[in-house]
Amino acid sequence: MLDGDSLVSGLRGRGYHTICIGGTGFFNPGTPLGRVLPGMFDEAHWEPSFGVTEPHSGQAQIERACARIEAVAGDQPLLLFINFSATHPPTRFYRPGATAESVDTQRGAIAAVDRELPRLFETLERRGRAGRGFLMSDHGTCFGEEGYTGHRLAHRVVWDVPYAECQWGNPT
Repeated sequence: MLDGDSLVSGLRGRGYHTICIGGTGFFNPGTPLGRVLPGMFDEAHWEPSFGVTEPHSGQAQIERACARIEAVAGDQPLLLFINFSATHPPTRFYRPGATAESVDTQRGAIAAVDRELPRLFETLERRGRAGRGFLMSDHGTCFGEEGYTGHRLAHRVVWDVPYAECQWGNPT
């Protein structure tokens, strides 16, 4: 059982160092809303190169995450939250010649982030502390299902969120 009003504060109470690497506008500290969720973490990072209009946002976010992971003492537990903006519109620049968002451009965005993940996992492995991670999306996106497009709507495609669990190091 964690004490606190959120998962982040509960883990902070247990000695975790918490880091947020924002991507979408919800994490832009230049707006009142953009200070709420990031304000819950020990560290919050957002800059335009992490944003939705930057084709290399995943690379920039992973670079910052790796640098911050390396700065945290290896014996301190860590919560790293990354909001990858690449999978949010616009995604058409991930497929040359595309003029609109589609399932194919979404796949291109996911592939762009996936190419960067090995560096993140290697950094976590070098930390020398066994760990467990959860990879998940914050939402799905409709591409014409039942006439709907986007993710700001109540639909099963938006609610069904991909999830994976991973482990690194020697669990003790």
